[in-house]
Amino acid sequence: MFEFDHVGITTTKVQPQEDWVEQSRIWVTNPRNHPEHIEFLRYEPDSTVPAMVRDNPHVAYRVDDMAARLAEADEVLIPPFIVGDFLEVAFVLKHGMVFEYMRYLKDGWFGN
Repeated sequence: MFEFDHVGITTTKVQPQEDWVEQSRIWVTNPRNHPEHIEFLRYEPDSTVPAMVRDNPHVAYRVDDMAARLAEADEVLIPPFIVGDFLEVAFVLKHGMVFEYMRYLKDGWFGN
């Protein structure tokens, strides 16, 4: 599986219905609640997310084989980690662009 999920855009403005991701120290919105499938990301000043990810939009895809997708990347920017209890994500650089690969462990979004 390799299926479009969303576009991620950095913002400095508080967004409705943000969820907190402790590992990255960012606030995110659920792209399924946006008509154009946009995920807004608002970083705390002490976020350890690399500048390449923080300062650029990303395109996210749902994948079923994370290892295969990582092997195709030019560079792994953030290795796979678990978000909440429902999602494994990784960020890579490919074709000069930031991509997020998402492998759902179960249905849902931050307890929903």
